[in-house]
Amino acid sequence: MSGLKPVREVAIIGIGITKFGEHWNLGLKELAVQAGVKAVDSAGISGEDIQLIVGGNMSGGLFTGQEHGSALLADYLGMNPTPAIRTEGACSSGGLALRTGYMAVASGMHDFVAVGGVEKMTDVYGPQATTALAGAMDYETEAYFGATFPGIYALIARRHMHKYGTTRRQLSMVAVKNHENGFHNPYAQYRRKITVEDVEKSAMVADPLRLLDCSPITDGAATVILAPADIAKKHTDKPIYIKASAQASDTLSLFARQDITTLGATVHAVKEAYRQAKLSSKDIDFAEVHDCFTIAEICAYEDLGFTKKGNGGKLIEQGETALGGRIPVNTSGGLKSKGHPVGATGIAQIIELVTQLNGEAGKRQVKNANIGLAHNVGGSGATVTVHILSRDR
Repeated sequence: MSGLKPVREVAIIGIGITKFGEHWNLGLKELAVQAGVKAVDSAGISGEDIQLIVGGNMSGGLFTGQEHGSALLADYLGMNPTPAIRTEGACSSGGLALRTGYMAVASGMHDFVAVGGVEKMTDVYGPQATTALAGAMDYETEAYFGATFPGIYALIARRHMHKYGTTRRQLSMVAVKNHENGFHNPYAQYRRKITVEDVEKSAMVADPLRLLDCSPITDGAATVILAPADIAKKHTDKPIYIKASAQASDTLSLFARQDITTLGATVHAVKEAYRQAKLSSKDIDFAEVHDCFTIAEICAYEDLGFTKKGNGGKLIEQGETALGGRIPVNTSGGLKSKGHPVGATGIAQIIELVTQLNGEAGKRQVKNANIGLAHNVGGSGATVTVHILSRDR
């Protein structure tokens, strides 16, 4: 998977994020502008300095009727004629946006790149949102026959439970941990603590997954500003450096995989990320992983190398992924508590890493955070990005 080496190192010099939730008075463009303006101000530059805009958006057309999102961003950010690109990779659209912006700076083609993600999901009824999201799976072989993403991940959960002895309680503990973290995140959609009993009494969605195992429908936007590492400290006292940017693919259909409990694209992407950064899983201080459903986080523990295959349930039960544990995971609250505006999620994960690495996460701060990993998944794992960030160059 390894390719050409970057010409220069890349740093993040500014961040901006909206509160995640149900924004009935804000549209797609208003959310994107809010996050973009915050990021530019945070970087201490002006809009005129931005040479490229990259925006992740999964399905503006189905959720809001708005396609051509790249032009929308440039227009309403007041940045014409700056070139703008929209990236789409289902729920990994934000991660793809970061990777695209990273390559633009690392190649030497651009100096200042605004990378964002946005989604406005609550303006349609639940069944319409389900239909829009179903476009991220193989429509002819899965969605056409009634499969939904809760159903897809329920199959993964059942297989994991059968094969490795993962328990219903372990799934619930993922949700409880992430709500505990999200309680302290001012940008989170659901800032309330829950119990294992709350999860297990919530409505059944797709057996064994219940309502509180599932990430919500969310509106929100997030943006970061990228610059060459050599000039980053001219604009901020706390640049954060991108040590690795990796992407991998897998089959779109779940049935075509040899082992549905393993996201092969995660395994390949993280292997490449560790190679780029010259690190291993043992060097990661904390991580933001794609917990669209509680079972997804348990699988991520294993696929990212934080524990051996089949041991993910034990890792959450032993408290190792909690704040203060060996490898804190989803200190932001994850998709489960923070919310999941699909196009923005990958960038929001990066913002949490930057916030932690700068020691600015308040009551959810990871002690001695120096290296963080972000794992962003599209669909049931057909597209995955992994980024590793560090406080040190």
